[in-house]
Amino acid sequence: MAERFDRIWHNARLATIREDLPDLGVIEHGVIAARDGRIVFAGSRSDFPSDADTSERIDCEGRWITPGLIDCHTHLVFGGNRAHEFELRLQGASYEEIARAGGGIVSTVAATRASSEADLVAGALPRLDTLIGEGVTTVEIKSGYGLNTETEIRQLSAARAVGRDRPVSIRTTFLGAHALPPEADGDKDRYIELVCRGMLPAVAQAGLADAVDAFMEGIAFSGDQTARVFRAAKALGLPVKLHADQLSNLGGAALAAEFSALSADHLEHTDEAGAAAMVRSGTVAVLLPGAFYFIRETTKPPVDLFRAHGVNMALATDCNPGSSPLTSLLLAMNMGATLFRMNVAECLAGVTREGARALGILGETGTLVTGKWCDLAIWDIERPAELVYRIGFNPLHSRVWRGR
Repeated sequence: MAERFDRIWHNARLATIREDLPDLGVIEHGVIAARDGRIVFAGSRSDFPSDADTSERIDCEGRWITPGLIDCHTHLVFGGNRAHEFELRLQGASYEEIARAGGGIVSTVAATRASSEADLVAGALPRLDTLIGEGVTTVEIKSGYGLNTETEIRQLSAARAVGRDRPVSIRTTFLGAHALPPEADGDKDRYIELVCRGMLPAVAQAGLADAVDAFMEGIAFSGDQTARVFRAAKALGLPVKLHADQLSNLGGAALAAEFSALSADHLEHTDEAGAAAMVRSGTVAVLLPGAFYFIRETTKPPVDLFRAHGVNMALATDCNPGSSPLTSLLLAMNMGATLFRMNVAECLAGVTREGARALGILGETGTLVTGKWCDLAIWDIERPAELVYRIGFNPLHSRVWRGR
């Protein structure tokens, strides 16, 4: 009896992004078959049963199929915007100066606290739709603009809600240790105590976080304070991630590795010891060229060092209102190539396989492999390099999420 599938895509060229195959894992004359939302075949036409039965057979007419794209670092849910701070930066103010003057993250906190969950969802959906329109099938969304229990929970709840409103997978990250709220009166230790003993347990009990993040930086929190948050997260069974070494080298990459973090993100000032530690712990380097570009940084993340040590590198938009108002993962790939000198294979793996690894879900998505979710992006391109090469052009033909 012929094997039956829900849907078959044929006459396609596959960039499987499999680690066990060279050069993006390309398979010419490829076929993908799905059943119950998962891939049950991804390979060459010559290996596919000729008598396969299906409800729907789709001729891709020679188009390319990649895994659905993954944006593994965003702050997509927030209130207000910070266009006025952009004007200040154009006049010469630095990111740190704006933050110390009461702008920056704290200004978004005020707008977010004043927003209902419905407001937050309504504001986030157009940003999410733009990502979806470029073939994105999984998005990570952080909190961190509430800085009190009530608003942090509201942000995370809104993040989960947008995933119910759209055909996309959402991963939520609690980022209570993002900045110091005004009511903390400068007492970082007392605020971190609130994060660890108040916010984190409440978020965990509500089941609203897939991971815990922190911002370790001179304008944010120290290594000791970050370690306290990470210990509290681990005690609750939650994996950790870290905004590390963005503006200075405080040893964030090494600290992230010490706690077996899923990822360390930004990393412009990471040193060799940090890179070596990340390899040992399997921590992914998430590079965020949108923030590097937008705040006009000059120190680039040490991509050559990461290559030399074998650090896995992901790319993401870091979509946020203050330092990376970017909602194009395709542009993030171009920036990764032009600004950081990543190659095409690194960029494409960075928004698929390594993005999944950075979220701890590589077993479920990120490559075209039997058993994973059937999350696909189908492209009108001649070669995969076009996805990195073009600027302001979207060649997406169609997008598939969980086989649909």
